[in-house]
Amino acid sequence: MKKTAELNLPDKENWGSRLGVVLAVAGSAVGLGNFLRFPGTAVNNGGGAFMIPYIISFLLLGVPIAWCEWTIGRLGGRYGQNNAPGIMFALWRRAPAKVIGTLTVLIPVLVYLYYVLLEALCLRYAYEFFSGGFAATFKQAADAAGGVDVSNAITSASATFAVESFGMAKNGSMFGTEMLWYVLICFACNFVIIFRGITRGIETFCKIAMPLLVLCAVAILIRVLTLDNVVDGRTIGSGLGFMWNPDWAKLREPEVWLRAAGQIFFSLSVGFGLILCYSSYLRSDDDVVLSSLSASSTNEFCEVVLGGLIIVPTAFLFLGPGNTPASTFALGFFTVPAIMHFMPGGSIFGGMWFGLLFLAAVTSSISMLQPATAFLEDGFGLKRRASVTILSMFTLAGASLVMYFSENVAALDFTDFWCEFMMILAALGQVIIFGWVIGAERAYAETRRGADLKIPSFMPFMIRYITPTFLIVVLGMWCYFNGPNKLRQMSPSLQGDLAVRSIYETAITAHYPDLDADTNESKFSQILGEDASIPASLDSLPTWLRAVEGEAEAARILAERTASIGRFVFVAIIILFLFTLGLADMACRGRIGEVIKQAEDAGVQLEAAT
Repeated sequence: MKKTAELNLPDKENWGSRLGVVLAVAGSAVGLGNFLRFPGTAVNNGGGAFMIPYIISFLLLGVPIAWCEWTIGRLGGRYGQNNAPGIMFALWRRAPAKVIGTLTVLIPVLVYLYYVLLEALCLRYAYEFFSGGFAATFKQAADAAGGVDVSNAITSASATFAVESFGMAKNGSMFGTEMLWYVLICFACNFVIIFRGITRGIETFCKIAMPLLVLCAVAILIRVLTLDNVVDGRTIGSGLGFMWNPDWAKLREPEVWLRAAGQIFFSLSVGFGLILCYSSYLRSDDDVVLSSLSASSTNEFCEVVLGGLIIVPTAFLFLGPGNTPASTFALGFFTVPAIMHFMPGGSIFGGMWFGLLFLAAVTSSISMLQPATAFLEDGFGLKRRASVTILSMFTLAGASLVMYFSENVAALDFTDFWCEFMMILAALGQVIIFGWVIGAERAYAETRRGADLKIPSFMPFMIRYITPTFLIVVLGMWCYFNGPNKLRQMSPSLQGDLAVRSIYETAITAHYPDLDADTNESKFSQILGEDASIPASLDSLPTWLRAVEGEAEAARILAERTASIGRFVFVAIIILFLFTLGLADMACRGRIGEVIKQAEDAGVQLEAAT
């Protein structure tokens, strides 16, 4: 048998301190989802009432899965594995373990392909605020409005800037903007940190970035809560009420519970494989229970307290309720620049806000790159320089595709959708391995190794039965509510017909303004037919309706193009998954399997159940 040294394994790294690993794991979770996704999701799903399914999901999904990942990762590290396929294969020598490991390598890389673009947008916005670029743009928009409806004029100018920066109007247009340079800066920043390794790179950066971003957020929060502006009778207090007043009726909607569970996945980064990788660098007796709770608590503070009290209440104060419930992207990059402009000292606080978002994005981005880097090193014996170079070339090529297909952020949207699906699958697989393959009692004993806080005695029962059941329900709800519609969105012919029909229905509604909704529906069917398709011969349509033929055809082309991008993304993800699975199988049969055997020969084993 070869010795470890003869296998030319990379040097085993460990975290320098508990604070370092807690801040790194918290940094992997604290990102745009905390400060942008959470406020919009909460206000659109019951406000204060949303916190009920959110807290239930946190307790039944977030905390147990986080404990599972911390424990499994630390155990995998004892087997000499810092990569998900190797960790899973060390615990379960079956093909499903390789599949789960492959998912947790692939998901963070796929998310990184579009996340780095949002990171670059945050950096650009921070520069525009600090340099006065936004102040000049918004002054010009206000002057053009002539004092009439200034808030809408500035919001419109903010939206136009975002659309142009992100190339949302036309595929490929992002390459002709300054955004390309910001993306390259972010790439360089991320890979320099990753190249420096766990201790000198990730841990050192997170020890600086996490306190800094929290300080910036607290400073902005203090400024928000001390705003004494009264705009059209609205105050910051009424904005807080708008954000948190409960709409109890929303709790009867299954989608609200699904949104709460989904938010927990993004909040704590469970199911990504990030915690799995980071915890594998722990020493065998390092605590995982208290460290996990500390990282989770830090994340929840950033999300609920900082994210939940800043953006939506301020948007309500300055822009009114119509501009607050929006998508994550629209809320973050259309609305926020406008509300920062209206806030006293907005250039400074706007720069601080997008600066902290940039820092949060970087801490998340580097965590997305580390699992794949570890896989290349552990699985194929590559040195740090080689693994980082290969990963940088792959992610740059992938992100370039997402940049090119930027029209209506189609590639980003489809990639994010399928990553969310794979996250739930990966989390379910990890919980099953923890609770059933290892065995809940043995896993519970393993969790207690070096623990500074005793895990509740009912946790084995929860991890074996309650958490996987909840995950299966979430997965079923996700497939029921999201799956069929997304699959239809990947049909160019169907989407083209629906787009054309929408244009014609709008024209019919405008032609018969006095008809109610039910009568309009009847009129649609009478003129256009019952199904989504439009009569092949436009001669059968009224002359006044044929006037929108050009607009309808343009809508068809756009819809078909978007659906084709969705189909391309879906096929590309399947190919990448199969390719990565092949690499994982090769590594587990070779280098990874050999190192695991050496560890077992050296006496590495699970704790006995007590």
